[in-house]
Amino acid sequence: MKYTKDHEWLRVDGDLVTVGITEHAATQLGDVVFVELPEIETVVAEGDEVVVIESVKAASDILAPTAGEIVEVNEALVDNPALINEDPTGMAWIFKMKLDDLSVLDDFMDEDEYLELIG
Repeated sequence: MKYTKDHEWLRVDGDLVTVGITEHAATQLGDVVFVELPEIETVVAEGDEVVVIESVKAASDILAPTAGEIVEVNEALVDNPALINEDPTGMAWIFKMKLDDLSVLDDFMDEDEYLELIG
């Protein structure tokens, strides 16, 4: 997996990338009560707001880690947003995207670098 400084994780499978938030981010948010997912086939640029997550503490935007097209969303989060707290790096993936350029993944952190970031 790769990680962003915004506490998102990216799991690569061929030309698709699955995106979610890290356990650290889920813990910081507190109990998640609502997730607004993007529309499938939405084309995004790096840094575009893609998802809104609301918790008992705050609302947080999830930004597109890179340019691409949203090809799938995790509908289970609509009915059960608490999955983000229960299994942030597994069943609570948020969306899948097809990247314009897979080589950009080299710019993201590996697990050791991410763990160093969060201390």
